[in-house]
Amino acid sequence: MDYRDASLPIPERVQNLLEQMTTEEKIGQLIQPMGWKTYRKESDGTVQVTEEFKENITQGGVGSLYGVLRADPWTEVTLETGLTPGQGAAATNEIQRYAIENSRLGIPILFGEECSHGHMAIGATVFPVPLTVGSTWNTELYRKMCEAIAVETRSQGGAATYSPVLDVVRDPRWGRTEECFAEDPYLIGELAVEAIRGLQGERLDSDRTIMATLKHFAGYGSSEGGRNAAPVHMGQRELHEVDLLPFKKAVEAGACSVMTAYNEIDGVPCTSSTYLLNDLLREQWGFEGFVITDFGAIQMLVSGHNTAENGEQAVAQSLQAGVDMEMSGFMYRKHLAKALEQGLIRHQDLDTAVWRILEMKFRLGLFEQPYVDPDFAERVIGCEEHVELARKTAQEGIVLLKNEGNLLPLSKTNPKIAVLGPNANHTYNQLGDYTSPQPSGQIVTVLEGIRRKVGAQADQILYAPGCRIKGDSREGFAQALACAEQADVIVMVMGGSSARDFGEGTIDLRTGASVVTDNPWNDMECGEGIDRSSLNLGVQLELVQEVCKLGKPVVVVYINGRPIAEPWIDEHVHAILEAWYPGQEGGNAVADILFGDVNPSGRLTISIPKHVGQLPVVYNARRTRGKRYLEMDLEPQYPFGFGLSYTEFEYDHVRVVPEMIEPNGEAEVQVEVTNTGKVAGAEVVQFYITDEAASVTRPEMSLKGFRKIYLEPGQTQTVTFTVNAEHLELMDSRYQWVVEPGKFRLMVGSSSKKWKACDLQVRSEVRPV
Repeated sequence: MDYRDASLPIPERVQNLLEQMTTEEKIGQLIQPMGWKTYRKESDGTVQVTEEFKENITQGGVGSLYGVLRADPWTEVTLETGLTPGQGAAATNEIQRYAIENSRLGIPILFGEECSHGHMAIGATVFPVPLTVGSTWNTELYRKMCEAIAVETRSQGGAATYSPVLDVVRDPRWGRTEECFAEDPYLIGELAVEAIRGLQGERLDSDRTIMATLKHFAGYGSSEGGRNAAPVHMGQRELHEVDLLPFKKAVEAGACSVMTAYNEIDGVPCTSSTYLLNDLLREQWGFEGFVITDFGAIQMLVSGHNTAENGEQAVAQSLQAGVDMEMSGFMYRKHLAKALEQGLIRHQDLDTAVWRILEMKFRLGLFEQPYVDPDFAERVIGCEEHVELARKTAQEGIVLLKNEGNLLPLSKTNPKIAVLGPNANHTYNQLGDYTSPQPSGQIVTVLEGIRRKVGAQADQILYAPGCRIKGDSREGFAQALACAEQADVIVMVMGGSSARDFGEGTIDLRTGASVVTDNPWNDMECGEGIDRSSLNLGVQLELVQEVCKLGKPVVVVYINGRPIAEPWIDEHVHAILEAWYPGQEGGNAVADILFGDVNPSGRLTISIPKHVGQLPVVYNARRTRGKRYLEMDLEPQYPFGFGLSYTEFEYDHVRVVPEMIEPNGEAEVQVEVTNTGKVAGAEVVQFYITDEAASVTRPEMSLKGFRKIYLEPGQTQTVTFTVNAEHLELMDSRYQWVVEPGKFRLMVGSSSKKWKACDLQVRSEVRPV
């Protein structure tokens, strides 16, 4: 028997290979060094592997490499030093070839890449961030986006991605809010399932699919004070009913990998939690893939969480809990062998982790097809089909929050429009974190999108940035007001930025021209590690207030990574669009909606507060007798599920059949939805359930279904939702999943605050599900 024999069952191949491996070779499979440090780009575009990488191969090999193709300020890989799509594919081939031909057993490397909203490599399509994706409420569209990301990544050699992010957002002060889909676990779970289908496809050994990694496991979006990696204070019931639900759905869909979260839950770090990584994930859920840490997470057990006195204890805690691979590889490389010698771990523990990784490499087909085709990479990466998909996703994810007097859509005839604000013409500000350097002309800003839309009348579009995202400079106010005075309508593109320093310099606030200096201004106020204590706009609000004094129609377009709490703007401007970070086609998508070529259909997946002091302000909070603060009530400025359209939709004849079921029974809820307006449009029909009385406290309401439908003017469609035990169950006082008897209110509508209801009765005794 030979592990190279592709006709053998994978378990037999793994066992045969494992029996031939030394301890050093086994440890090598568990480490994942930084991939961009393994090669050196030559002047002709080819690459040479580094001496350090060669030494790693000699010392037992490398199981995986992180971010070989990643390009950003952290990696210090630029457009000049980085690789084109074809060069990237050739580079992974060269690295792979050296590893296979210069190691005793020829085990291929697993290339892991960042792909949260597009492959983080030069030339790849930059899709909208997950928060925008969530706002589409279109799972099929997201699956297509994942398919595009998968083929762009695999064509360059990447076989694993560190997405989707399934964290449930409780506090939008958290800088990674943009990487998440929603505050609701059901919606996240539905998107998670489509991510697995889109990324992994029907089989992993394809040139169009990659291995998905669910992150961050678990509770990462519920950290104390919205601070990244801070402790999580959460009971088991909430953990299971909310934060773990999307992960369970994705595991059931076949997810191949899970990444541990940095945080601890009730004193136990997730990276060393036997309960999470073994008892729950593997034994209860039946997960069959492998677990990887986040970058530097094992080191935090020694310095951060302080649950280990030294590196040997830290690696032992992680490996025994169920961590198979370490991103960065530093701790496993340095301390695993010593932990074995000291008896802190057993060889069996090591073999179990290695088995899981080798099994996945066989499933990915890396032993049979370790190399990729650079020509295919050049053809597929950034292709027109993917660019159009990026635009479609942005169009459907943009949310219309206000449209006083039907100011929108704007007319294309003789437009005199002032486009103002720090995000009106800033390429990187509309892309979000985890983005690579962008070739000139690849990104369409809002200013460019508007000018393209009006065509020959583009000279009627005036522009001034007015101010920056951060700081208090008002030197650009005069120019912005001068433009506004000449205009009939003012579009102000405000918000935030997750743009790291790509060497693009800053903007001259008086002229709007780009300026590169030795000390460029950095406007980054969102993204990983950038948590805030407030959600306001600072000097940007002052600019909006000054412009509004002119008495002209004002449209605010938000481009940002987290909700903005500015009630003054909500009250005084005429129209508001929330685009989040809409990606490379964001400018075109915003213009499509501003001028009515696309009817907005995005709906909020995260509640927008009036004030940061209201947080958390999630729609599915548990029942409470406290109804307000001294200064204000608990209601958000804009609720979960909210979003306007250029048409109107009417809901009627909500009914459930039958009206009474057994705990394990099933019913159907139906509603008739009619487009009562004058233009066609898409509506997100949302289905919520309230348990009227239960043995444990319940949320006020919980999303249990949704459907995005398209209706012509006057058209009516009947929408049906199924109700069964999965939608009605709760975790009781003994932490058992049960459906309890009683009355359930079933609500169908256009948001968590606007719906029509009917009642369902569940009879009989409490039964385990």
